[in-house]
Amino acid sequence: MNWQRPSPRIVWRAIDIFLEVAYTPIPQATAAARKKSEPTGPEPVPSAVRARLETLKSTPQDAFYDSPVFERQEAPRASGDPSPRETMPIRYALRLGNLSYPHMKLIIDRSPDGKGYLLRADTHDAHIQPKAGSREQAAFAELMSQNRAVADAIEGKWAEAGMPTFKQFLREDLERRKAAGGGG
Repeated sequence: MNWQRPSPRIVWRAIDIFLEVAYTPIPQATAAARKKSEPTGPEPVPSAVRARLETLKSTPQDAFYDSPVFERQEAPRASGDPSPRETMPIRYALRLGNLSYPHMKLIIDRSPDGKGYLLRADTHDAHIQPKAGSREQAAFAELMSQNRAVADAIEGKWAEAGMPTFKQFLREDLERRKAAGGGG
């Protein structure tokens, strides 16, 4: 099933928002700490991310989604189905990282209705966990919390910019279901 992916212009806007949020230091929680380190704007983006973005910029518009910087996820096939896969992936991922964690990704998902797209900031940190009680457990839990805060802030900025996000889709779907069910 083919779906309407965002235009390269929209993806670049999503990338700009992602980078602005992901590479701006999070203000410290206490007033004393804030006085010492007021946010100064985004930090420089790591060279690996800059190289990915330069590769994407050099990709012709009509081949944008064929760029090697995108990780792709194909639609699953039914068990035993020998037919060829869909021609278009259902997900594109671009590893952009953040100040504390280099593996955070911008995700472009096919929407559940199969027609459009949704943007998501994937923290990409839930697939591994330190052993319970290990020295690393508390630090990793803090990293995951920071990553979640960054992802939520990115998705919030995308929503403010009128870009479709998965959370926004879920809220709208819940409202549609409530309305169809008589409000509750």
